[in-house]
Amino acid sequence: MTAPSGSARTLVRVFTQRFSCTRRGARLARQLALVELHDWGIPETTALAADAGLVVAELAANAVLHGRVPGRDFELRMTLLEGVLRIEVSDARADRRPAVRPHAYQAESGYGLRIVDAVAAGWGVRDRLVGKTVWAELTHREERRT
Repeated sequence: MTAPSGSARTLVRVFTQRFSCTRRGARLARQLALVELHDWGIPETTALAADAGLVVAELAANAVLHGRVPGRDFELRMTLLEGVLRIEVSDARADRRPAVRPHAYQAESGYGLRIVDAVAAGWGVRDRLVGKTVWAELTHREERRT
């Protein structure tokens, strides 16, 4: 990821893991993402962890449902930068791309990307050598405890 000119971001943490392209793999991706965030000092009780759990669950479920290629895994990558948590889910199918228009979802596609659109500061799709990557960025701000 490149930062806009004039605003450098400092890389804090990176987590990358491949999962079987099954419903069980999607569940495991969400669970491990939350464990990793906890290890990074972002407990499950924070808004950032809750939003990240939603985004990982939706993007992983979409990879399993729409991006599955027999014998190929999907990949979850989380990058924590100062101020931003970037979540990327890559699958092996380049031909089944989501529409990156917030309210242009068709009835049969469900509400998953509407959830991502609602909680993420931004999201999109990019090509890769094999398949595609759907990414979302969540803003990270210090949460005050009362």
